[in-house]
Amino acid sequence: MTGLWKAVIFTGSGKTVFGKLSQALDYGALTVQIAGDFDDAMVRVREVSQELGIYLVNSINPFRLEGQKTIMLRVLEALRWEIPDWIVVPGGNLGNSSAFGKAFSELLELGLIDRIPRLAVINATGANTLFELYENRGLRWNQGVADEGISDDYFSELDASQRKATTLASAIEINRPVNLRKCLRALETCDGVVRQVTDQEIIDAKAQVGAGGIGCEPASAASVAGARTLRAEGVIQPSDRVVCILTGHQLKDPDATVAYHTTDQDRFDQVLGKRGVKRASFANRAVTVPNDLDEIIKAIQLYS
Repeated sequence: MTGLWKAVIFTGSGKTVFGKLSQALDYGALTVQIAGDFDDAMVRVREVSQELGIYLVNSINPFRLEGQKTIMLRVLEALRWEIPDWIVVPGGNLGNSSAFGKAFSELLELGLIDRIPRLAVINATGANTLFELYENRGLRWNQGVADEGISDDYFSELDASQRKATTLASAIEINRPVNLRKCLRALETCDGVVRQVTDQEIIDAKAQVGAGGIGCEPASAASVAGARTLRAEGVIQPSDRVVCILTGHQLKDPDATVAYHTTDQDRFDQVLGKRGVKRASFANRAVTVPNDLDEIIKAIQLYS
């Protein structure tokens, strides 16, 4: 094919939050919205890329994983090359976790570190393929001889039941991660574990991250919720140094943030309630006051 091509972005119908969709539309990308979810779009984008010669930059692209490795270099740099005990990361398409395992394997081989931190990959309960395969069905990398029959059987079950991934953490709403094998290798390299957390746990963790001045999208907060789960289980010890990776900015999914903190119950139910979120324990409600100086001052003094 000849000529200059713009970016082509595939999205699932009704599955892309406005914070992400707005960027695709505003920056001039050809946005193709198919009737399906992320997994459906992934199948089609691979087929279209092969047919039209379009360069695919999803995390199936190995060069993207090479870039994601640098996240761990920045972490180590910030820690003055003192190795943390744990790296905790959300698990969706499993690109980040795969890249992190590769980074630490190479750093150890080069002699730049003397040990590898443990890796924890956190699924949402509504999109828990890795958790199911790794923790419940015993799928392992096994030095490159993974029993793919385990994953094939599971995916056949998904097809038979027509079960789709469903979670408010849209960035990890994935049933068929393309980097599954690479992630299994990373888990073996890093003596890893996999956990799942509910949407309630995710959105509460997100609010606490935000209160600390670092906004993130819901999927990012899965790492913080997962670290809390592992600490409650006693897997993470009080003395352990833990790095939780936040993978996406708050403004990628502002609807979830506003719905969590709102006083509008209908809005809460529409955005979060349908995902099983029952409460907003860490909500920061807006304070409504009359347009009166004295009343405004009273409200500030009362709530600050």
